[in-house]
Amino acid sequence: MMASQEEQLVLTGMLGDVMRESAQAALSYVRSNAARLGIAPTAFDGKTIHVHVPAGAIPKDGPSAGVTIMTAIASLATGRLVRGDVAMTGEITLRGKVLPVGGIKEKVLAAHRAGIASLILPQHNQRDVEDVPAELRGTLTFTFVTMAMEVLEHALLPFGEKASALGTADLRSEGSVDRLAAQRLQAPERHPVPRDEGDAR
Repeated sequence: MMASQEEQLVLTGMLGDVMRESAQAALSYVRSNAARLGIAPTAFDGKTIHVHVPAGAIPKDGPSAGVTIMTAIASLATGRLVRGDVAMTGEITLRGKVLPVGGIKEKVLAAHRAGIASLILPQHNQRDVEDVPAELRGTLTFTFVTMAMEVLEHALLPFGEKASALGTADLRSEGSVDRLAAQRLQAPERHPVPRDEGDAR
């Protein structure tokens, strides 16, 4: 987050339109819930937030990184570190609902290969975890969520607590949590998305 003449969100890493909109929704959610998160009302005033998703030469799209970007922005604004031993995926709405995404099996396998044993997934994707081999499922911990605040409760460390040795999660350093978004496979978003009438995106 950098001082600037006007408030803006900069997104880099060869992102498609859907992923860009997802990042905008993530920022809007954090801003609209600043009081609940203990963020000063003026924290974003005159600031530029730059979100870079690594592997910049590889095109990326889809809403799956919504909760990850939201967690990164919340960490930056609150000063609370993100756990270094957790991976997450899920679409986020402006109201903070976490919606299902595709490619759960592939994403779980990718997290396992990266040494991550704790995963935060949309509640509506719980059935998809059954596609993961049983012997692998037994070594992993799954947290299924329906709302963004649940994601933050599980992903953010208490104030002053340091991240695990598995990975530094200080979002003010290059890399950190949004590197996990780059690791996800570009699987099609196959699942129907349940939405309430009037649910803003």
